[in-house]
Amino acid sequence: MEMAITFHNSSFKSPFINPSSNPKPKFLFPTQLSGLISSPLSSFNSKTCLKFGSRTFTKPVKCSVSQAAKPAIEKRSQLKRRSDIRNIAIVAHVDHGKTTLVDAMLKQSKVFRDNQFVQERVMDSNDLERERGITILSKNTSITYKDTKINIIDTPGHSDFGGEVERILNMVEGVLLVVDSVEGPMPQTRFVLKKALEFGHAVVVVVNKIDRPSARPDFVINSTFELFIELNASDEQCDFQAIYASGIKGKAGLSADNLAEDLGPLFESIIRRIPGPHIDKDGALQMLATNIEYDEHKGRIAIGRLHAGVLLKGMEVRVCTSEDSCRYARISELFVYEKFSKTPVERVEAGDICAVCGIEDIQIGETIADKAFGKPLPAIKVEEPTVKMAFSINTSPFVGREGKYVTSRNLRDRLYHELERNLAMRVEDGETADTFIVSGRGTLHITILIENMRREGYEFMVGPPKVINKKVADKLLEPYEVIF
Repeated sequence: MEMAITFHNSSFKSPFINPSSNPKPKFLFPTQLSGLISSPLSSFNSKTCLKFGSRTFTKPVKCSVSQAAKPAIEKRSQLKRRSDIRNIAIVAHVDHGKTTLVDAMLKQSKVFRDNQFVQERVMDSNDLERERGITILSKNTSITYKDTKINIIDTPGHSDFGGEVERILNMVEGVLLVVDSVEGPMPQTRFVLKKALEFGHAVVVVVNKIDRPSARPDFVINSTFELFIELNASDEQCDFQAIYASGIKGKAGLSADNLAEDLGPLFESIIRRIPGPHIDKDGALQMLATNIEYDEHKGRIAIGRLHAGVLLKGMEVRVCTSEDSCRYARISELFVYEKFSKTPVERVEAGDICAVCGIEDIQIGETIADKAFGKPLPAIKVEEPTVKMAFSINTSPFVGREGKYVTSRNLRDRLYHELERNLAMRVEDGETADTFIVSGRGTLHITILIENMRREGYEFMVGPPKVINKKVADKLLEPYEVIF
């Protein structure tokens, strides 16, 4: 893989660049710098210097692990690794082709029959997702490649649904960062990559849509590598594997001009570069509920990765929010993800992603633990909301003509029910008994809630969106976006 090096030290002047003749910085690859750099890129540390000819630069090129990632990495080093499973999340900026890439991965893994009709973007099962052409909810599936089970989580690509991305990163050990071959890294690329690096996850960069005539793979790899350094990635994370792919054609390769006839190079990179889950197989049962689904027959279904121990059907467990807040329940049914559906099983071992039935009041962020010795895992934390809107009952003369749920009780129940699975949203009572303040990550985040409620038969009024300000050290601050 080729990676570019850039230097943000204003005092550095490369002897190979003439500013008068070339005003734009020239990217130099490690292969071009062989013999000039005293040590290879992978061995840079706090004591490494660069030598160019007779000049020596004491300021190092350093990728350091962020403070949030260190405790997680130190803790994982004490656990054992399971080699027959890979848990990955596919993250990208909106419309960079990750859901289409998942389609190709499913088809080539023989998840569907040869004569089975499969619609495009099969993971986007929600009506709103299909109408808008974007992913809104994160979803689980799995494939099998050379006796290795690969659990795949497709995630939203819009920053307003960043809460979906943040919580599922607790379930995986690595991510596929999909980047468009023309646009390169975009704002949401920066956001999801930052979160993945903070968790200490391994990253495989997929330069997608490489078959576009205007593709510029070298620029994309250079920009992505700069982003890794800017986000304080570790040395191992900076040494990422780059895969060039065309999701719509189902092809991938290690170079932009030499693609294989299938996605074999991508699967091989996942097995080789994404580590297996760190588990405590003989420890007390621990599973963090990361997602919640609802079934008319089975009730609430908790989805998460089993961190330690063994989970059995019919087992009595303890459900903990904190050390002092626990209750008891029994597992009625147990499922794992096999291909494109849930498969009932009697037993799940640590490291696998599973779905648990029987706990009617379980919430996202709670821990399913051993009845006698289990302890809660750290709660899921997501970014705070940035926009709020007022929801109130319809008081116009035409009330009751378009919906069947029109009272404040109906509105209250529906809004607070949304909080059970939407971690990034907040709801609080307004100034009157008929008004509620709904806060979200952005206007699109709240707009999707409004559209879903309208389709469910709720009739209500909404006010204009307002930015949420915060007071820090007697200063009034407002949220902002980083544009690069």
